[in-house]
Amino acid sequence: MSSNAIASRFRGFLPVIVDVETGGFNPDTDALLEIAAVTLDVDSEIGWHRQATFAFHVKPFPGANLDRRALEFNGIDPWHPFRLAVEEGDALREIFIAVKRQIMEHMCTRAILVGHNPSFDLSFVKAAASRSGIKDLPFHNFSTFDTAALSGVAYGQTVLARAVRAAGFDWDAQAAHSAIYDAERTADLFCAIVNRWDKVNGKL
Repeated sequence: MSSNAIASRFRGFLPVIVDVETGGFNPDTDALLEIAAVTLDVDSEIGWHRQATFAFHVKPFPGANLDRRALEFNGIDPWHPFRLAVEEGDALREIFIAVKRQIMEHMCTRAILVGHNPSFDLSFVKAAASRSGIKDLPFHNFSTFDTAALSGVAYGQTVLARAVRAAGFDWDAQAAHSAIYDAERTADLFCAIVNRWDKVNGKL
């Protein structure tokens, strides 16, 4: 396929799957603890598929709230010595560099965040970027692709684990709620939905 196949498919947008794990639900007060971003590619043989994953464990920002219930849910110990966590600004800068490189390579105008209920992920990305003085975000400021809605249409399932299984993929409950695992499974789900649609419409 041509180098601008992605741009022509999504009106100039580069879909990038993002998942965050956090210390609560408020992006302005609660810590960003993990972030993963998955880039995609497409070819005429297998269609849409995962290309690369960029992920970081993140140090809580100074004064960040860490809700005990959130930590029990995602199983993260923010102070574990083997986390090898980085500052949130450093994590975002590295991910944004990779995303901007893909935007240029695929001749897109900007990226669009793909996630399962992505407004949550986008709000934490934007809040962390603001705290870090990062003004040039590669993502659309408010538009997203929501795999919860898409999988509800395609498979009749909106819960990520059930939607992933309905799409024909395995789901490891023990690995879930890590940013890498959830982002990669969400990417597989998104690709399956797009490939299914494109096949019906004779694009694959």
